[in-house]
Amino acid sequence: MSSVPVEIPASNASGGARKISLAMQRGSRRRVSLPKDVPATSELREQLRAQCHAASRRMDRRQSPTRDDLETAARGILEELQLPEAFVGWTMVVLSSEYWRDQVAAVPPSRRLLLLPPKLPDAAGCSLAACRLSAEELGYQVLITVDAAMVMTTIVNGSVDAIVGVATLEVLEKAYDKLLLVGVPCMAVPLWSHGGEASVDEAWVREMIGVRHEQPADRPVTYLHLLRAARQLFEPQQLQRLAPRQWGGPSLAELNGTGTAGLDPIAATETIAHDFLTQGGKYSRPFITLAAHDAMTGARGASADGERHLAELSDAVRRVALSIETFHKASLVHDDIEDDDHFRYGHPTLHCCYGLPIAINVGDYMIGLGYRLVSRDMAALGAEVAGDILNLLADAHLRLSEGQGAELLWRDARDKQLSPADALKIYALKTAPAFEAALLCGLRCAGPIDAVAASLKRFAQHLGVAFQILNDLKDWQGDQDNKLAPGLDTLGGRPTVLWALALEQLDAVRREELLQLVDSADDPGERVARVEELYRAANVFESAHQLVDEHQVQAERIADQIEPESLRRLLYYLVDTVLERVAESPAESVLPRLPA
Repeated sequence: MSSVPVEIPASNASGGARKISLAMQRGSRRRVSLPKDVPATSELREQLRAQCHAASRRMDRRQSPTRDDLETAARGILEELQLPEAFVGWTMVVLSSEYWRDQVAAVPPSRRLLLLPPKLPDAAGCSLAACRLSAEELGYQVLITVDAAMVMTTIVNGSVDAIVGVATLEVLEKAYDKLLLVGVPCMAVPLWSHGGEASVDEAWVREMIGVRHEQPADRPVTYLHLLRAARQLFEPQQLQRLAPRQWGGPSLAELNGTGTAGLDPIAATETIAHDFLTQGGKYSRPFITLAAHDAMTGARGASADGERHLAELSDAVRRVALSIETFHKASLVHDDIEDDDHFRYGHPTLHCCYGLPIAINVGDYMIGLGYRLVSRDMAALGAEVAGDILNLLADAHLRLSEGQGAELLWRDARDKQLSPADALKIYALKTAPAFEAALLCGLRCAGPIDAVAASLKRFAQHLGVAFQILNDLKDWQGDQDNKLAPGLDTLGGRPTVLWALALEQLDAVRREELLQLVDSADDPGERVARVEELYRAANVFESAHQLVDEHQVQAERIADQIEPESLRRLLYYLVDTVLERVAESPAESVLPRLPA
């Protein structure tokens, strides 16, 4: 959480989890790209690395450092050495690498990933090619990419447990935010520009690749194993075990693109639903359920040995987590129909593939499947627990439908007037129930929830509203998975808080112009461009970011008061990941340069 003061108590009864002081914080939490100059000489770089190593030994080993922890420590090192602030980004990368050195050493080379940039046509490229050969001889896996999301996907998919990376500081900044939050051991050497060519400290790269395999004494909390456990629920074999297909027959993958022609008509609905469940997504909701349950049962899944502990997790708890995502996927099918969206997870939506009637029916099927996953485990969960979970799911389902209904009625109404307060009410109904159900169902699997239910419902509401506002902002950046052009929410006539803020802030003439643009027959591209101009004139995007900040502050304040420590830590993690902000950096992206 950028610019939030962090207090790490020397000790406390709950085990020392950090608490976030928020009372005076009101500034924007958008990420600001940090200065990224590189120290000019190898001697100075080595001196700074030695200081980073010493500072890393003083850091809390029980919990991985946040971006703010690293920035604070890096600035302290630079101030002590009387070096310029321009080196803060570079120093943060080096400090993080020194912190994680022991953790990387604990991972055998066959489970490490060497992350390299695309081929460089100069001396740096030759150096890295030689380093790659050395790494492969040790058993490393190698990934050549600048895509931070691809790096995270590779980690969560379970093939590697640590990263040694070489990349520009811009790429490392994007990737490190995600990796630090999850608790993935990672070391990196930044590239920079020297004399117009890319350069790298090759000796550092070789040293990091060759770090010896040994077990560290202390290991920080990591959510990596819980993220993997959530994703694994939807692997075809695991899904078949937890939610067996009753009608059998070939899967869509086995039909190899021939559609439903080779399916038995009775089996078709089940087959399409199972295929859609495995198709994609972040699986954040089942992760929340598993992590909430884990937080209340010893937090062993969030330990370095989490994989072994999670292997012993009961199938009843797994099915509850599975049901949360099944409901979510059903809502996506119906949303895509109602909004006439053509893409989901980078693929054509179900109604585009199979037609409206079949898609509606598949969504209905998944709703029934979600309830059955819980009801059939009544003996394992206990009748009272299963009843409470079914009630939580039903309540979330009803409120989500109410929110979606309000959106549809507004979309189809002739009067497009909308206040920000009404838009936020719709968001609270549409988005918050899924986070709430995921949290509370996981906790209820572990025990009674009366002591925390009210607080967590308010937490989920603030988190859900902030998430939906960020989603609206994302619509204006395009979306490679679902929406391939910006501004489609506006063209679709959906009630967004951006629209409401614009109506509130514009003068009467421009407000009327905005209202006319929804039903205009003009070129869609021209309409979107004009809406964006009006939004900017009304300062809508900045106001929306401020609303996100306000709801984030409220969510964090609630998290501050939650016990036990393991659950409080999970809530902080959810705020940081669900409300992920993109760093604001200059339009041009170039290698950091050595100072003249």
